[in-house]
Amino acid sequence: MTEVAYRDALRLALSDAMAADEAVVLIGEEVGLYGGAYGVTKGLLDRFGANRVIDTPISEPGIVGAAIGAAMTGLRPVAEIMYVDFVGMVMDQLANQAAKSRYMFGGQIGVPMVLRTQGGTGRSAAAQHSQSLEAWIMHTPGLRLAMPGTVSDAYHLLRDALRQPDPVVFIEHKSLYTMKGEIGDSPDAPWGSPAIRRAGQDLTIATYSRMLHETLKAADALAADVSVEVVDLRCLNPMDDSVLMDSVRRTGRCLIVTEAVTTASVSSEIAARVTEQCFDWLEEPPVRLGGEDIPIPVSPALERASIPDAVLIEEVARWLVTREAPTWAA
Repeated sequence: MTEVAYRDALRLALSDAMAADEAVVLIGEEVGLYGGAYGVTKGLLDRFGANRVIDTPISEPGIVGAAIGAAMTGLRPVAEIMYVDFVGMVMDQLANQAAKSRYMFGGQIGVPMVLRTQGGTGRSAAAQHSQSLEAWIMHTPGLRLAMPGTVSDAYHLLRDALRQPDPVVFIEHKSLYTMKGEIGDSPDAPWGSPAIRRAGQDLTIATYSRMLHETLKAADALAADVSVEVVDLRCLNPMDDSVLMDSVRRTGRCLIVTEAVTTASVSSEIAARVTEQCFDWLEEPPVRLGGEDIPIPVSPALERASIPDAVLIEEVARWLVTREAPTWAA
């Protein structure tokens, strides 16, 4: 199968969904003529027309509010917010309206929309355009949350997101858009279920999005000494954690790797679940490895130093299994 870029897989998912269902529409800043801030929607205006690929003013609350109304009245909109950092501007629409409408209307009205956005570091975009804010979304009941880390998942998870009856927040990583890979014939796992990307016996590492690739590099480097099982969480809400818990019960150890800060984080939630469900099997307490509790620096060197990389993941994983003193503890 021909390799495609991550952003091309997303474009193909949107194109296929729009061809299959006339209710699917795109709405956002520069999604039409410009083709999206990262080129994901390029060419879709020419194919589907301005009634279905709708450029908007620079107004995130307007974009999301319009998408919610459209979803409640029969369409299946895909709204795009250029950076996840701007999700704070739409939290009333997203957390109080989209997430709760099915409950508030006694199940009679859902909000089948997808909010596409992107987060993470890697482009020296500084503190207001580089955050990982998935914990904000995960905390809100009623919002589904997907964070694909592979090209195949970029396609299949987005197609699945457009089949869900409730709002989905779909966070893409800005550093993955040019990554190439194959699109499989079917999803690696059902919606909400993690995928085991590498089998191992000594340690389970749970991760997602860009950190999946840093973790796999670390697992390769550790292969001669430590057998690492890598679990790609993929969907953070709802999440079927049974795959992760089965893995931890087999290995007896768990490291959670994220780009986001660890305070009140996704990694904190995962660590709590592992402790509650796997306590009798654990050789060591679960360990969280995430970004520094600081605003993201604009300096490329400081930006890289603010989040985990393969070298740090390798050292922490080795220490967790062998208690060999890492260089960062010197």
